Amino acid sequence: MPAENSITTMTARRTLSQADLDVYAQLSGDHNPIHVDPAFAAHTRFGATVAHGMLLFSLVRAQLEQHYPGAAMHSQHLTFPAPAYTQQSLEISLVIQGAAAADELAIRTRITRPDGQRCLEGDCVLHLAPSPQ
Repeated sequence: MPAENSITTMTARRTLSQADLDVYAQLSGDHNPIHVDPAFAAHTRFGATVAHGMLLFSLVRAQLEQHYPGAAMHSQHLTFPAPAYTQQSLEISLVIQGAAAADELAIRTRITRPDGQRCLEGDCVLHLAPSPQ
């Protein structure tokens, strides 16, 4: 792989609210109190509610769709090394790694907190949509 500074990086910012976590819990059925109960979460090792991992991935997926409309996810590997808290300005990064095949693109995905900690790290391969005729 080439050096990361020579690769295209696209970034966006998003701040999640407790209401965002609550809505995601309703949609997903994941009502774990670490995500939806600030009083409970305050007494955990996190000290506050944290975003669902798949909510974070949905932020990445939205950026992928914005930049590559209609592209299909061929593969995705994710880790969640640090929690993402509400009211933090999260940076969503897509780091283009290059072509995985003639019609595929390898992308490193990241969500980073203001303190530099990564909340999401991943690698995906997109199958690019054919150009309109």
